Amino acid sequence: MEKIILLIPTLPLLAALLTYLLARRLGRQVVRISVIGTLLAFVAAAVALWLTLSGHAAHTVALHDTWLTLLHDPLSSLMALVIAGISLIVHIFSLRYMAEEPGYVRFFVLLGLMTATLLIMVAAGDLLTLLIAWHLVGVLLYFLLGHNTRDASAFRYAFWTKITYRIGDLPLLIAAVLLYQAYGTWSLPLIFEQISAAPDAHQVLGMPLADAVAGLIALAAFARSAQFLLHTWLPYTMAGPTPVSALMHAGIVNAGGFLINRFAPIFVHSSDVLHWVFIMGLFTAVIGSVLMLTQNDIKKSLGYSTMGQMGFMIMECGIGAFSLAIYHLIAHGLFKGTLFLGSGGVINAARKDDGVPKEDLYTFVVERRLARQRLPWLLMAAITLAVPIIILVTAHWLVAQDYFQKQSAIVLLFFGWITGAQLIFATYRMRRQNLRRLVILSICSFAVVVLGYVLISHAFDLFLYPDPAFREQLYAAADIDLFWFDVLMVLVSLVIIFGWGLAYFTDRNGNRKGKFAGRLWLSFYALISREFYISDLYARLSRSLLSIAGRLNLWLRWI
Repeated sequence: MEKIILLIPTLPLLAALLTYLLARRLGRQVVRISVIGTLLAFVAAAVALWLTLSGHAAHTVALHDTWLTLLHDPLSSLMALVIAGISLIVHIFSLRYMAEEPGYVRFFVLLGLMTATLLIMVAAGDLLTLLIAWHLVGVLLYFLLGHNTRDASAFRYAFWTKITYRIGDLPLLIAAVLLYQAYGTWSLPLIFEQISAAPDAHQVLGMPLADAVAGLIALAAFARSAQFLLHTWLPYTMAGPTPVSALMHAGIVNAGGFLINRFAPIFVHSSDVLHWVFIMGLFTAVIGSVLMLTQNDIKKSLGYSTMGQMGFMIMECGIGAFSLAIYHLIAHGLFKGTLFLGSGGVINAARKDDGVPKEDLYTFVVERRLARQRLPWLLMAAITLAVPIIILVTAHWLVAQDYFQKQSAIVLLFFGWITGAQLIFATYRMRRQNLRRLVILSICSFAVVVLGYVLISHAFDLFLYPDPAFREQLYAAADIDLFWFDVLMVLVSLVIIFGWGLAYFTDRNGNRKGKFAGRLWLSFYALISREFYISDLYARLSRSLLSIAGRLNLWLRWI
């Protein structure tokens, strides 16, 4: 078992070194070594996950007394399989995609090093190893995004990503120092044991150590997972190679959800931080989804889509559904990686045929024509509101009868109901000859997706956190006061109802909008199209800092 754990990160690392050393002798065919190394790492990760599912207990493999400790547990084994699998697909895709790019061999060396670093990061059993791997991921991503050294835009935003990652590294470094000073060890299992035994034994600046560390870890996760105000690097890194975008959006940007899950024994004692995490994730999910709708570049639109999904993943952690966040990041990684790898084909097809066929979906979305065949309005309203909640409640009740006693369950059911209602509402407005059939198919599809989502997420819950008492503590830590919980649900409901009403009256009135409404829509669109002017603000701050630095250098006569 220990040999398999060591092989998982060692194989891609060794393959990257051999690719670099044998490049002159074997030429471009040397990149096959990198693919083979990643394939063997995927096989080793699959074996390790199978052993975990077979009942092997979690344990650590120490290569040094204080650091280089690899932790084998359900979380690390699952993440290792996902990372190795996605990296293998990216390697195979890059064989032909990057064939005409300069630095072909160098790209595969960096890709192998990135894979090995990610595998070490998810298996790190001590704070030093975690910090080193966490930092190296940002450095290697900088070189991968700036792989084309002749592209000034790619270099600029690669540097922007590196700076954001360095900002996120600082809170994690401070958290590691605080934990070491308090407990005298770098080992994560030992730290978690001592915190569980006495969570209030240490304080920092008058506040519990658990709250301080959890807040710092949350900040590090926000920067890595592109939460609001720290998100600008994500949509602007599209100038990098498409395989890098696929790997980044399928694996690297998900690191925030992994980090929060790794430190779950600390977050379980930090209710206030979890509430903060929930609010930040909810706000990011909404902003990312809105910005995605106004993009005319397919890769940038996918970038903002990832931002919204990362917000939803962080929000799931904030309500105590830690294992659900892991399932979400895996499902999103596979889905978004596929979209990025296929984006080139979409662009190529659009260049060959720029005429958009006026099918039903095009007519509905672009020309805003309503359906010819309309079901009774009251009947569709009842179906839209009642059917999703019935499906959601039934699916969750089949899994766990006490599920509805948790606030997190109510939150997830609420957003699931909104999604289902939106699906049926949009279906009702589409232009179809057989609308009844389309509505029935939409409802059946929604039921199948919900049932699979609930069953798989419940299985993840049992696998990642087999202790039922700890799972209950996580959900209890995320609970908020009942009054504020009701206020939050009412506010979100009002926002959604307002959006639906606005869409309804816009479609009903068509172009017959007054001057005030027209100016209001134009101002709102300008605000979104300029991405709330956040990027412009950061660019102005950058220019101001460079100007101040230049004047300071002249004043001090350094240049």
